[in-house]
Formats: sequence, structure tokens, C-alpha cells
Amino acid sequence: MPKHSQRYNELARSLDNRALYDPEEAIEKSRTIANTRFNETIDVAIRLGVDPRHGDQMVRGTTNLPHGTGKVRRVACFAKGEKATEAEEAGADRVGAEDLIAEIQKGWRDFDILVATPDMMPAVGRALGRTLGPKMPSPRSGSVSNDIGRVIRDIKSASRVEYRVEKAGIVHAPIGKKNFTQEQLMDNFRALIGALLKARPAAAKGRYLKGITVSSTMGPGFRVDPQRAQQVTERAGSA
Repeated sequence: MPKHSQRYNELARSLDNRALYDPEEAIEKSRTIANTRFNETIDVAIRLGVDPRHGDQMVRGTTNLPHGTGKVRRVACFAKGEKATEAEEAGADRVGAEDLIAEIQKGWRDFDILVATPDMMPAVGRALGRTLGPKMPSPRSGSVSNDIGRVIRDIKSASRVEYRVEKAGIVHAPIGKKNFTQEQLMDNFRALIGALLKARPAAAKGRYLKGITVSSTMGPGFRVDPQRAQQVTERAGSA
């Protein structure tokens, strides 16, 4: 079990772990206690009613948050010719083909996310599939695309967030920083929940949103009522 700071433990003891909050209240409480000297991230953990051991219940994809995440990420891109130029103009931090593959094979890891054009994926897969594992570009995550300029611009503007269900059926994703307004964080929260609802596998049975927790980087979590989260998301979508 990870060890927490005295500040974290004191905050955790002051909370009612059984309480379920509206999304607005959980986000506000997370922002209020995020009083460290750095700009903490506000994160959401969603427990889904899926079994990711079965391929037909995997939940993975990307969505654009209307106010971004507040984090700038370093992007490396596998591309050639005109697409390489497009990637460079869109702001990719490193663009290459076989030369980039060779650098990564030698241990270069100065990137946060990898993207690629479809024509590069056979070579990338053969050379780096086992090395990169989940960091591999993937069409399902939206990181493999012929529209590579748009993908890179979305990532560099910090508007794009990737979600992937873990073995325990939980998705973790940031929805912004503590210096975001309450309205910005709520907009991003609804966008994330809306994307997960749209990504619900046909094979998922029973309750889909089983648990939601909002927390800051250094703070304890506040449990959100999943039903209320779905209601506020669907209400915003129909407005």
C-alpha cells in the first residue's frame, strides 16, 4: 500500500467515506482542498460494469475536453514525406520514420505520446510492438490517423484525453487543473462521462457506471453518485 503524507491522512480522516456527492460538489471540494504550492490536477476515476479480460468489453478511446487538461504533452510522430511535413507544422516535437524507430530501439523515450500515419504502422509494429506495449500508436485510441495534423494539434493544445479501462474495470483521466473554474471542470467532466457512455460495449450488462471518484493530485477522493453524473451529462447533451 502506498504511504500518504500527514496532510493527506488528516484530510482523509475528516471525510465521510460513505457519502455520495453531486458531481458539482465533488469537484468543488477537490478544488478547495488542493492547496499545495503547485497547480494540482483534478482527476476522475470511473469504475465501469465491464470485464476487460473479454475483448468485446474493452473500453478505449479518446475524447476532446472543451477546456483542455492544462497539461502540455511531448508528441513524437511516425510519418514520411508530406505527412511528416504536416506533423512538423502541427507542432510535433519529433518526427521521423525508420530513423525514429531506431532511436526508440536504442532507448530514446523523450516523449509523452506517440502517433503515426497508417502506412508506418507495419514497420512500427514489427520493430517496437513488444518494446512499447500500451504506448504503441493505435487506431482505436485515435493515435493512428491520416489526418495526423489535426491529431497532433488536439494533443498539443491539451484538449485530447485518452481513456482505457484497466484490469479492474477502472478508467482514470484528468479533467483539468485546480486553477480551472468550476464551470470549466464541470464541462470537461460531462465530456468525459459522455464519451464513456457512448463507448459502452454492447456486451456490457447491468449497471455501466458503477462508481466515480474525483480527487486532486495530493488529495483524497470524493465519491460521486453515478446516477447523478449520468443525469447531468445527458441533460447537457440534450440542451
